[in-house]
Amino acid sequence: MDGNRLARQYRTQLSEFTHWPQRSHAKQWLLFPQNLGTQLSIDETSLSHGELYTILTNKAAKGGKGSIVAIMAGTKAETVIEVLRKLPVNQRKKVKEVTLDMAGNMALIAKKCFPKATQVTDRFHVQQLALEAVQDMRIQYRWQALEAENQALEQAKLHQMGYQPELLSNGDTVKQLLARSRYVLYKKASAWTASQQERAGLLFERYPDLKQAYELSQSLSHIFEHTTDKLYGLARLAKWHEKVRQAGFKAFNTVARSIQNHYETILNYFDNRSTNASAESFNAKIKAFRAQFRGVGNVAFFLYRLSQLYA
Repeated sequence: MDGNRLARQYRTQLSEFTHWPQRSHAKQWLLFPQNLGTQLSIDETSLSHGELYTILTNKAAKGGKGSIVAIMAGTKAETVIEVLRKLPVNQRKKVKEVTLDMAGNMALIAKKCFPKATQVTDRFHVQQLALEAVQDMRIQYRWQALEAENQALEQAKLHQMGYQPELLSNGDTVKQLLARSRYVLYKKASAWTASQQERAGLLFERYPDLKQAYELSQSLSHIFEHTTDKLYGLARLAKWHEKVRQAGFKAFNTVARSIQNHYETILNYFDNRSTNASAESFNAKIKAFRAQFRGVGNVAFFLYRLSQLYA
């Protein structure tokens, strides 16, 4: 029997998929009220061809059986709210905490469906914004280096001269230094290898703005890692905002404004140090499961298999 025929036989005969109570609406929504807990995570993920689904998970299940509370097609707040309101009101009011990213639709969903719950903005999404701001500055410098090299090449050809790019002490050219520093700027200095330390030294010597931006991103991470009190956290974030203002970096000013617009839910992190890491981990499991299927040909059956494992 070939693999495709075996798969069809399993789907239609061997599994319980054809008798699955939620089969008729699986592509639009799935609900598992028995998995509702007091601490939830809400996030979005892509199942196939870039189609997004909103997934609500129970932190207490730790990514195992009983994790999935709801899966809904799309990320439109009105659609997701309509589905989640099918859950009993008394159960939804027992939810004490919902972790989420900084998207406005997720905040609206949490507010409308779990009115008694505290919203906690995921600290890793906040830190990611700062890291991306550093990368944005690095990329701008890289384009400048590429343009400078192109101009130098054109001038060399015009004057019929050979062109030799500047080589740094580690063997990188300037454009290579900027390209190869990507992962250096994502890591803590304590985690750098010897070659990365050398590359970082050359980078920061040539581009002091990048050093200042890197230190700003790392100091933001330090606040979340080493602050336990909400009021102290507020004070430290205020000092960080002042450093950003003084630095005058456009990308970091945008990050600071985003933090100010979500400061209440960001500060809620310091109550229980809750993050959306469980949701991100669950998304990784979905991607791994999808890879085993070499994609998702039948969305409803894929969700059935997923629910058997995690719901």
